[in-house]
Amino acid sequence: MNKASSRPQEKAILVGLEHGKTTRWDVEESLEELRQLAATAGAVIVDTCIQRLERPTAPYYIGKGKAEEVARQCEEKEVTSVIFDDELSPAQGRNLELVTSRKVLDRTQLILDIFAQRARTREGRLQIELAQLQYLLPRLTRMWTHLSRQTGGIGTRGPGETQLEVDRRRVQERIAKLEKDLSAVRKNRSIQREGRLRRNWPVAAVVGYTNAGKSSLLNRLTGSEVIAEDKLFATLDPTTRQMILPNRQKVLLTDTVGFIRKLPHTVVESFKATLEEVQLADLLIHIVDISHPQYHDQMVVVDATIKELGASGKQTVLVFNKMDCVHDRELVQSQLQRYPGSVAISARTGEGINAFFEQLELDLRAWRLKGEYRIPLTESALFAEIHRVGHVLSLHYEGDLAHVTAHIPPRLQHRMAPFETKGSSDMRS
Repeated sequence: MNKASSRPQEKAILVGLEHGKTTRWDVEESLEELRQLAATAGAVIVDTCIQRLERPTAPYYIGKGKAEEVARQCEEKEVTSVIFDDELSPAQGRNLELVTSRKVLDRTQLILDIFAQRARTREGRLQIELAQLQYLLPRLTRMWTHLSRQTGGIGTRGPGETQLEVDRRRVQERIAKLEKDLSAVRKNRSIQREGRLRRNWPVAAVVGYTNAGKSSLLNRLTGSEVIAEDKLFATLDPTTRQMILPNRQKVLLTDTVGFIRKLPHTVVESFKATLEEVQLADLLIHIVDISHPQYHDQMVVVDATIKELGASGKQTVLVFNKMDCVHDRELVQSQLQRYPGSVAISARTGEGINAFFEQLELDLRAWRLKGEYRIPLTESALFAEIHRVGHVLSLHYEGDLAHVTAHIPPRLQHRMAPFETKGSSDMRS
């Protein structure tokens, strides 16, 4: 028996706070997702606690009385961990551990722990370690609270560094090293992209809420064997595979880490080496689990994350997945009508895949049109439109003109014609 299987399973209490404009329903839904995250990390949930306050309290996030109540529950139910649904400040985490005498985690720590379990590639491990250290740095004081109980005396005075200062310096040095290593990863990815451009293969980034079925779709489309489990964050490391559409168009599909509500900012920052695949893709394929009760809320979260990454407005194929799990087919049809150009599929059974191919071929025709233009800087609305519906390959400035090489859709041709320098080249070969 290995160490992991012999270690007793952690028992946890989940804590949520209803405050501000949040509703009880919002908190319960978020806690249900937190329950799935905790289960993915290997914990058993023995109880859930929700408190209503106007705003979080500075010392404990929840009220002190509620914190003491949680402490009593921990004692009665032999709980080992208390998990909060929002990120705690260093002081809040420290105070709660003192009150409960238990390990206190927040949503960010839980997500980072799952990521650390699932990272397989060197790049993934670098990104997770960076995110963990960035989270840890302001909380080092909490890790060293036992030092404050030691008395002063011989050997404790003088200009020497305390252990806390030594640890902080070492963490900062390690963060700098990781950022340098990830910068090298970005350069390597840039070289790979240049190779793709030379082959004139469009790149489609598959995005969506965690567990929406992105990996299952990638496996069906490309014949690859990416891990596809019914768990949150089953896929962490990015995977790129080649696909040939029925019209013989070659496409590179890149699977990305699943998005989630309250995705920690440290995760977004650390994963930019991977998530820039979303920024620089020629097209996005947004996978939605239409069988999930909150699928529309999940779509909003994904759109907000894409916006945070600077990729909003990019040409997108909206794909409603898991239609084999939906008994109400009228719901599926209503969403297809609500979002023109969307398709409904089952990545598991293959239903609707031909309609997906047709839509993807249609959207990629825009990618094949490439042109070179000289555009006055006063044409700000046109610049915004090019970035929104096209893909800029190169951009440099000369005086009051911008020299742009871009893939643009046919419907933008008439607006671009006055600024054309060498003519658009139709790359359909």
